[in-house]
Amino acid sequence: MDDDGRYRDNDDDDYAGVPSNDGGYYRNDSRANDEEGHSDSTEGHDEDDEIYEGEYQGIPRAESGKAGSMDGVTAAQAQQFRDLSAYEGERRKDQEELAQQYEAILQECGHGKFQWTLYFVLGLALMADGVEIFVVGFVLPSAQIDMCLSEPNKGMLGLIVYLGMMVGAFLWGGLADRIGRRQTLLISLSINSVFAFFSSFVQGYSSFLLCRLISGVGIGGSIPIVFSYYSEFLAQEKRGEHLSWLCMFWMIGGIYASAMAWAIIPHYGWSFQMGSAYQFHSWRVFVLVCAFPSVAAISALTTMPESPRFYLENGKHDEAWMILKQVHDTNMRAKGYPERVFSVTTIKTVKQMDELVNLGDGAAWHEKWRIKLTTLFHQNFSLSSSYYGLTVWFPDMIKYLQKQEYSSRTKVFVKEKVEHVTFNFTLENQVHRQGEYFNDKFMNLKMKSMVFEDSLFEECYFEDITSTNTFFKNCTFIATLFYNTDLFKYRLINCKLINSTFLHNKEGCLLSDISDENNAYMVYFVSFLGTLAVLPGNIVSALLMDKIGRLRMLAGSSVISCISCFFLSFGNSESAMIALLCLFGGISIASWNSLDVLTVELYPSDKRTTAFGFLNALCKLAAVLGISIFTSFVGITKAVPILFASGALAAGSFLALKLPETRGQVLQ
Repeated sequence: MDDDGRYRDNDDDDYAGVPSNDGGYYRNDSRANDEEGHSDSTEGHDEDDEIYEGEYQGIPRAESGKAGSMDGVTAAQAQQFRDLSAYEGERRKDQEELAQQYEAILQECGHGKFQWTLYFVLGLALMADGVEIFVVGFVLPSAQIDMCLSEPNKGMLGLIVYLGMMVGAFLWGGLADRIGRRQTLLISLSINSVFAFFSSFVQGYSSFLLCRLISGVGIGGSIPIVFSYYSEFLAQEKRGEHLSWLCMFWMIGGIYASAMAWAIIPHYGWSFQMGSAYQFHSWRVFVLVCAFPSVAAISALTTMPESPRFYLENGKHDEAWMILKQVHDTNMRAKGYPERVFSVTTIKTVKQMDELVNLGDGAAWHEKWRIKLTTLFHQNFSLSSSYYGLTVWFPDMIKYLQKQEYSSRTKVFVKEKVEHVTFNFTLENQVHRQGEYFNDKFMNLKMKSMVFEDSLFEECYFEDITSTNTFFKNCTFIATLFYNTDLFKYRLINCKLINSTFLHNKEGCLLSDISDENNAYMVYFVSFLGTLAVLPGNIVSALLMDKIGRLRMLAGSSVISCISCFFLSFGNSESAMIALLCLFGGISIASWNSLDVLTVELYPSDKRTTAFGFLNALCKLAAVLGISIFTSFVGITKAVPILFASGALAAGSFLALKLPETRGQVLQ
């Protein structure tokens, strides 16, 4: 940098430039547009020694014989290999120089209004990702009634979002390195919002499953693109802290989803139907409202520019310079220094090539990529399987504890005789054994968790009955009429029907779970608290990320999370499980923030979102496996999930030590 603050390098022809319309100078890529048409392999040769172009490409001259043709091919291939190695070396040198200069440019632009505006815009996209995780879990209790979902169908609906996000992370991460961060994010969010909108209206299970799958594919690009995009506008001393602050929007997404579910789904009056073929209940309103963050992110993102670092990596230097000038001018005006001029006139060019290049001296590029990907994969996999597995296991354990407590209050009646009695009130949580019922009427009532065993019903009348988890086992019905009930024959297990009739049965589903408003509110409240508990961990990690380093934060959080898992053994009540959920979420969030920052900083700009997307896809795969494993042990034992989670987190804390520290380094 000379006295007037302009970036110059008189010894490097790459900085030769041509004046632009606004007086700035841009690099003229003379190598790409060489008027002489000579390659590096032909420079310095006289006319007698000049290599024939076709021979350089491995094609013998017409007059050369067969004996000399093979030697010509071998020599040409060897020359091409040497040229490629030299080309890669120059490209690495260009990238290193660009990284240093880009950091200096960001320092000149400062951190201010532009970065904070982009922070809130990208935060909406990250918020949409957080919402997507919770949507299906919140609507399942209601959707299973409308769609008559079996237990396997409910399980598939719960996992389909993660499978879609896994595909989306891999797809959009790779595409963002090809066509740009902003454009790819707009496409992915558009797909998410469109199919989230459709899913609120479709009626069948298969259609809803497909819409949620494609919606998940769309939102899968959010995390890898958002963090890469934002990091390329942040200077070195701000990167760790502000990427951690950005993580808070995932928490806000969870809070938004919980609050909307609490406010909308229990209001069954918010519905309409057209005949019996089309129904639109309150849970569909909730699905529609959950698409709003994605739509808002799309609208806001259209006002923001592409990443200048992406443009520089792809040879679009004029566009990059204009964006960096916009960042500088926006920040300076907001700080009260509108007179300050953006002093950069030339920006380093990086040679363009399609192949992956060496990431450093002394080892092949594929070896260094393999080491980084393998280590980060193991770290992501261990954290994802533990975090998502425990996150889903906690609510299921709470439900299991609720059922146990509910069962402990079951009333049992043995050998009762009831004659000429009309039951028109709710019957709940009772077991009747060896009872006799003669000329009794059961009318306009609900049966919840009722079981009749070895009982006799003679000349009884059942009308307008709605039942949940209700069964008749080894019972005998004589001259009994069932009118407008949902007591279908599959609720009658090993029963005898003598002169008994079913008329106008209700259409509906056999529900095996207790699904009332109180339980629904409890699910939303637990999710709300669990998400809100992340806030302290987010604040601490943001304030300390650039002070203690990424690796210490990652290893320390993993160790403490591992220790907290052992306290799960003492969670034998609802309140204890909720407290442990909040503790685990608040601690483990620091590990997630550290991994996000490390992943951004470990990979070069031209492969950053590809690597991030690949690792995020593996996270979702680990989530699917963790959820499947943990939920299978609900009600059986707590030891296996606790040991699995603790072991995975312990392995993750060990693997963290194998990663390089990136604090204080320029963005590659």
